[in-house]
Amino acid sequence: MPMLHYFILYKPFEVLSQFSREGEKRTLKDCCDLPVDVYPVGRLDYDSEGLLFLTNDKAMNAALLHPSRAHTRTYLVQVEGAITDTALHALETGVDIMLNGVAYRTRPAKATLVKEEPALPARFPPIRFRKNVPTSWIALTLTEGKNRQVRRMTAKVGFPTLRLVRYRIGQLSADGWTSGELRSYTKKEIQALLFTQP
Repeated sequence: MPMLHYFILYKPFEVLSQFSREGEKRTLKDCCDLPVDVYPVGRLDYDSEGLLFLTNDKAMNAALLHPSRAHTRTYLVQVEGAITDTALHALETGVDIMLNGVAYRTRPAKATLVKEEPALPARFPPIRFRKNVPTSWIALTLTEGKNRQVRRMTAKVGFPTLRLVRYRIGQLSADGWTSGELRSYTKKEIQALLFTQP
């Protein structure tokens, strides 16, 4: 039986959540050197950052991704514009987005305004600053992960996403992490962090 491995990576901006090459884009192979049977659980888009779980434990992979688990993921999202209470309420109650040409109603979520800019690793390249266009930070907690869901949701309520960071999975937060940092955990540690809701 193969040795089981459990890693969390703070995936940098503009890195694919895969090890195989795709054109000139950077991949996980450019960030870390892991056993060949270790793969990401779920994914983070190329233009998103933050916590990514990688393992070769197939049972844990299946358990985490099963819809009945509904484990929480919190994203810190910088959006264009001064977001309104109406928009936050819409994000919380559910919005209709298009997935593969089919309308989908998002599950209830938790959406709150982050009043001060969060302490996150610097992004390279940084968000383009526009003096006359305000931005807002929100914390959005979901129990599902459809393709580009957060970006589709904020666009739907009129506030396009500028920067997207997966900040928390279960009990594990990105506090104190650096971009590209990789940490190793035991099975017991990962179960306590990822399967226990905050």
